[in-house]
Amino acid sequence: MPHHKTAPRLAAPVAVLALALTACGGGDDADAKSPASPEVSVSPSRAVSGGGLATGESATGKVAEGPGEVTYDVVAQKVEVGTEAEAAKAVADAADAEGRVPAVAHVRYTHRSGPALTGGSAVHHGTTVFADGQRGGVLIDASDDAPGCEDPYDVRSWKQGDSHVFCETYLIPADATSVEVHWKEEDGEPYVWKYSRK
Repeated sequence: MPHHKTAPRLAAPVAVLALALTACGGGDDADAKSPASPEVSVSPSRAVSGGGLATGESATGKVAEGPGEVTYDVVAQKVEVGTEAEAAKAVADAADAEGRVPAVAHVRYTHRSGPALTGGSAVHHGTTVFADGQRGGVLIDASDDAPGCEDPYDVRSWKQGDSHVFCETYLIPADATSVEVHWKEEDGEPYVWKYSRK
């Protein structure tokens, strides 16, 4: 799905005052718009098909890229939650961010098979952030320059075995008790990494 820039970038230190998030382990929480995922057996390192994943557990999925279909391993490494003041600075009208905080999901994508890429990738388009079961409001390009995050449009050479960390920033309610990172193939069920805020 195409992304358009709708807000200025967050300053690089947006996640410096992050709240600690701890993993809640797997579950079968799914995108509210998607039908329930069928039960599947999960190996210790990789889920077979959509569903809840534990911290550090990777999903494998295919993405249609310019030169052909590429298989990726995907893992949500962490979510950093900022402050209401940072949210207010990230939008054109501070009132739009009232009661909200930025949540920056760090997701590592590893090229497992398929053609080498020389013109960017669409793999990160399948990533979204939810809070308390509701999708957050996306801030396009807000975290490309945050520590540990790469700009997906700057990656021009990507071959088998290479990994890149792309970050997605969403505004979520400041009082949310849980945060989820979702990633899915274009027509697949979402894989979900769930974190609780403490």
